[in-house]
Amino acid sequence: MVELGAQPRHRERKDRERDQREQREPHVDPAHQRDGHHERDERVREVHDARPEEVPDRVEVDDGAYTYDARGRYYFDTGRPKEAAADLAKAVAKETRDGDYTRFFLFLARARNGERAAAAAELERCVTRLGFKGAMIHGHTQGSFLDEAKYRVIFECAEGLDVPIYLHPTLAHPDAMKSYFAGYEELARAGWGFAIDTSCHFLRLVFSGLFDAHPRLRIILGHLGEGLPFAMHRLNDHTARAAARRGLKKQPIEYLRDNLLVTTSGNWYEPAFLCTLLALGADSILFAVDWPYEANATAIEFLEKISISDADREKIAHGNAERILRM
Repeated sequence: MVELGAQPRHRERKDRERDQREQREPHVDPAHQRDGHHERDERVREVHDARPEEVPDRVEVDDGAYTYDARGRYYFDTGRPKEAAADLAKAVAKETRDGDYTRFFLFLARARNGERAAAAAELERCVTRLGFKGAMIHGHTQGSFLDEAKYRVIFECAEGLDVPIYLHPTLAHPDAMKSYFAGYEELARAGWGFAIDTSCHFLRLVFSGLFDAHPRLRIILGHLGEGLPFAMHRLNDHTARAAARRGLKKQPIEYLRDNLLVTTSGNWYEPAFLCTLLALGADSILFAVDWPYEANATAIEFLEKISISDADREKIAHGNAERILRM
């Protein structure tokens, strides 16, 4: 899950709840963990097994938008998966409206990019009828990237609804997995490969002319922009002429400033954050966690301690999400 615009609870209450939780949960010896996967897997299992009323106390936020992690649906054959995706969206919407948990669970619809027209129709239904806040797409679909013309219907729909698309990492294209990561599979995922694949995917959208065709479309990238804020100036210096030859109306760096939003999810490094802040501005950054794969306590502590003004902290903590997602 990615929590967007989550508002931290009062520190005293949060500390008390964390102490109570630590008393209930067994200690995991770091020697038995492998690159943090054991701890993350345990958190995922806890969320899966939890009753709905238990989850809000676990996440330590007052409000936020959440995503549902079900990447496997992208790779099913056509037919029943379309109905299954609709059933899932309906169940999620009902679950988040029943009881007192609506403020904790404002889910993002997940557009299945394998069936373009159906995905666009499902996105419109989820936003207009179920109150969802946008769409999340997990990268390429079996090697097919979103810059292909056949996917434009999804982006046209999102722009018309004025909702963002969250481009989430996935494993790199099979050819890249073979050529770059064979024998070094530990580099293929969150530590490195996810960022490379997702940033390249976003740049393909830029250079395809997507944002000239849909100038009000906003794409969200996690992890402080998957490295793009650090590289955007050099990128622009070395590709601006090529972009003009392609017929793009603006320089590449302008699309990053105008059409890109980033979240803090899972990247708790202040120098990287300050680079992102200087490159994109506080209005383009949303607080997010990547829970349960990342710890909410770590994310909240990071937000509270980074060296920024109180006004920018408020924007990033919740103000930008309230404005962009109309929460």
